[in-house]
Amino acid sequence: MKRRRKLISQLHPALYFMAVWTRRIKRYGNWYFDKYTYCSEKKYEKLPYRIKKHQSVLMKKLGGSDMQLQINKVTNLRIAIQNIDGIIIKPGEVFSFCKLVGLPTKKKGYLEGMELSFGQARTGIGGGLCQISNLIHWLVIHSPLTVKERYHHSFDPFPDDGRVLPFGSGATVFYNYRDYQFINNTPYTFQINLWLTEKCLEGELRIDQELDYAYHIFEKEHQFLKIGEEFYRKNEIWREKILKFEGGKVVDTELITKNFARVTYTPQEYIVQ
Repeated sequence: MKRRRKLISQLHPALYFMAVWTRRIKRYGNWYFDKYTYCSEKKYEKLPYRIKKHQSVLMKKLGGSDMQLQINKVTNLRIAIQNIDGIIIKPGEVFSFCKLVGLPTKKKGYLEGMELSFGQARTGIGGGLCQISNLIHWLVIHSPLTVKERYHHSFDPFPDDGRVLPFGSGATVFYNYRDYQFINNTPYTFQINLWLTEKCLEGELRIDQELDYAYHIFEKEHQFLKIGEEFYRKNEIWREKILKFEGGKVVDTELITKNFARVTYTPQEYIVQ
């Protein structure tokens, strides 16, 4: 089995630190000097029409994982959503997750949570915030908003436990050079609302005018593969545009993304290649 080559930034902590901050400084420059207008206004009065609502479970059953990290994650989510809840995205504006949330630090109250990096699960201050970006991305792809920047994890660390969304339909973030961004290229104004319940992170996407169409997301070609001594997972995520007031007539179908990721567990069923 071939050994994976380490990136230069993985060879020494100082090199990693320099690489991260070089990318962060570049992102700061983009935020302040590029041509885009980034959304910043918040309103706690909800816009009149809901496009999509979703919720995700806060505490998952992850074998062998440190439950304290999940407890800490809830604290991290509570802090971060205060920076996003009620955010208004006007025509022409860009939503930037990292710009709104900022750098997670101990001073702000963030705790160590689980994050996925360099092919493994490890701890980090503010770990778990991807649960918010995952939820927001799911809302966005059910709307006419345009995804501008999105990353997904290069590996799948845990078997499905009550998964309700297609594999690979999320969006990972790492402050600030792995951002999640979308742009409002429509004439409508949108709003994201987020909140926590006892068991779930919940969110909704709202709009100022009712649309006569909606979107349906579905998965195709899902498989687990064994290639050599390692396992991989693949699928495709598609979207249908449906006319709401014409019996759900489908007027457009598009491929959103293809996923292919290494799996760090042994699937129950797989195809050997």
